Amino acid sequence: LHLKLAEVSWVATEGADEIDMVISRGKMLEGAFNEVFDEIKAVKAACGKARLKVILETGELSDVSLIRKACELALNAGADFLKTSTGKISPAATLPVTLVMLEAIKDHYYKTGIQVGMKPAGGISNAKLALQYLMLVKETLGAAWLTNQWFRFGASSLANDLLMQIVKQQTGVYQSKDYF
Repeated sequence: LHLKLAEVSWVATEGADEIDMVISRGKMLEGAFNEVFDEIKAVKAACGKARLKVILETGELSDVSLIRKACELALNAGADFLKTSTGKISPAATLPVTLVMLEAIKDHYYKTGIQVGMKPAGGISNAKLALQYLMLVKETLGAAWLTNQWFRFGASSLANDLLMQIVKQQTGVYQSKDYF
């Protein structure tokens, strides 16, 4: 932990404005919630003015009640953003898990007045699915969250699909993914 905190402090002083951390899923699964909370709180303190994105790696957590608990720990420890996953573990972002996380953010906002961002990451590969996530955010948190300051997609393949959709609108035909 001391090496992690030193690195976070160093990158923050070097000008990083956002820092990602992944929670200890092993500790979450063991029920060591105080340890998870303490680590997030310590990393947040080391961030200085940088925003902290806490990655839950939801695909490794056993059920939605544990995901909700992880959200609450992160939010109460000072997370500025919640993120579903690194995109490396399957399943990554899903609509049901994202809804659980958005509900935790909403409850935290109602309780504290503190707005926290959300980033579903991994598996959002086309514009039609992205629209479902946008509607979920709008219906759960409201339009105030529909900015890149408070909501982002973590899906590199989505950019290619959006480019394909734009060209389709301009030309009337789809292009091959190889062109993007």
